[in-house]
Amino acid sequence: MLFTLLSFFLALAAAQRPGNYIEEIHPPLQWTRCSSPEACNPVNGSLVLDANLRWVQNTKFDNCFTDGTWNEEYCDTSENCTRNCVIEGIDSYKNTFGIDPANGSVSLKLKHYVDFGYNTAPRLFLLEEENKYQTFVLLGNEFTFDVDLSTVGCGINSALYFVAMDADGGMAKFPTNEAGAKYGTGYCDAQCPKDVRFVSGKANSDFWKPSEYYPPSGTGRYGSCCPEFAVWDSNAHSFSMSSHTCPWPGFHICEDGYDCEAILDSQDRRYAKQCDPYGCIYNPTRMGVPGFYGKGKVVDTNRKFTVITRFEEDRVYQIFVQDGKRIDTPAPEWEGIPKQSGLTAEMCETATNVFEELDRFGSNGGWKTHNELLSRPLVLAMTINTDSYSHNLWLDGVYPPEAGDMGIPGAVRGDCPLEGSDPFTVEKQNPRAKVIWSNIRFGPVGLTVAV
Repeated sequence: MLFTLLSFFLALAAAQRPGNYIEEIHPPLQWTRCSSPEACNPVNGSLVLDANLRWVQNTKFDNCFTDGTWNEEYCDTSENCTRNCVIEGIDSYKNTFGIDPANGSVSLKLKHYVDFGYNTAPRLFLLEEENKYQTFVLLGNEFTFDVDLSTVGCGINSALYFVAMDADGGMAKFPTNEAGAKYGTGYCDAQCPKDVRFVSGKANSDFWKPSEYYPPSGTGRYGSCCPEFAVWDSNAHSFSMSSHTCPWPGFHICEDGYDCEAILDSQDRRYAKQCDPYGCIYNPTRMGVPGFYGKGKVVDTNRKFTVITRFEEDRVYQIFVQDGKRIDTPAPEWEGIPKQSGLTAEMCETATNVFEELDRFGSNGGWKTHNELLSRPLVLAMTINTDSYSHNLWLDGVYPPEAGDMGIPGAVRGDCPLEGSDPFTVEKQNPRAKVIWSNIRFGPVGLTVAV
C-alpha cells in the first residue's frame, strides 16, 4: 500500500506545469452570439497560444527544448522531462508572435511571422474563461466571419477550424496536466500530429526525431488525434472546407508504429492509419470551377469579404458576401458528383470514386459520424502556416504533383506552381503575409447576417 501511494505521488510530481517567470496575458477578442434576428450580443472572449510554441525551460532558465531537440540533461526520459521542465507564459503576443487584436478587439491580425528564417506557425484558440476554451456546437447553426487575406500568397495556409479538444485542455482527464487551457494545452486534430511536445500532460520526448524539413520541430513517440471540421483553409489563390472523421469521438493518443503510422494510396498520398487527414473536401477549383475564387475573380481576394458557413443536418455549405452582394458557392462540374455546392453524404461518397481516392471518410462512419462530430462542443483554432510535407499543394496547386500529368479529376486544387512551393522559398518570397479575421458571429442558421 505504501509503495502504491508513493508511486502515485511521484507520478503527480512529474507533471506538465506552468512556469512563473513570465505572466500569461491573453489578448482580447470579441465575437457575437445571435439567438434571434433582434438578439445578437457581443461576447468578450480572449485568445491563447498553443503550448507547442511556448518557451520550455527547467525553472533555472535553461532551455529544455531548442531548435527541434530536447535537452538530454533534463529530458533523458519522458518522466524526467515532465518533472524538470515547465512551459512559460507570454506577456506580449504582438511583439513575440505578430498576433494583433485590433479595432476594439473585434478583429485579429495574424502574421506569417518569420523568426531566424523559420515560420513559427502561430496557432491560437478562443477562450471562454481564463482556463477554459470557448466551445461551439455547429449542427443547426452557422458560423460567420469577415476576412482579408490579400497578402497570403501561394504555399501559405490561413486556417480557421474546429477540433474536438477537451475544453479544459485535458486537465481533468490527465492529472499530470497542470497547465490547462490557460497555456494552450491539449491540442489534437485528424492528422494525429506527433510534433506535439506534451501529450496527455507528459513530455513527448521519448524517441524524438528532429525534423529535417523544419528545424524548430520534430516528432515523438505519441500522436494527438481527434476529429475536426476545417471551415476555412485558404490563401489568396484557393480555399477549401472539409470534414475529418476519426474512430473516436474526442481526444485519443496514438502510438508510433501502431495507429500513428501513415498509410499510402496508389498515388503515394499519405493517409493517417485511423483518422481521415484529408477529409471530405469542397474546393471549387477542385470541383471544376477555377474562375470562382482568387484575385480579380467572382470572389475577389484583393479585398475583404464575408464567409457564412451553414451546418445543416443534410448539408454543409458556404455563402459569400462582398461589396454588399450575396455570392453562392458554385456546384461541381465533374460528372458523377451531385450538382449542389457544399458537403453532403452523396457528395462525400461519390467524390472519392471520381477522384480515385481512398474513402477514409466513409470507413470512419461517413455522414453519420460527421453529424455526431458537429453535435459535440468543439474548440475554435486559428493559424497561418506553411507545410513541409506537401507544401500546401493539396490546397492551392496540383496534388499529388504527378496526378496532373495523369489527368486524374480533382488533382488541380488551385493555380499555384510546384516550383518554389517549399516553406523556405515561400517564406523568403512572402515574409509579410498576414490574415485579418474580424466580426466573428455565431447563431442559428440564417441569423448571423442578412443575405
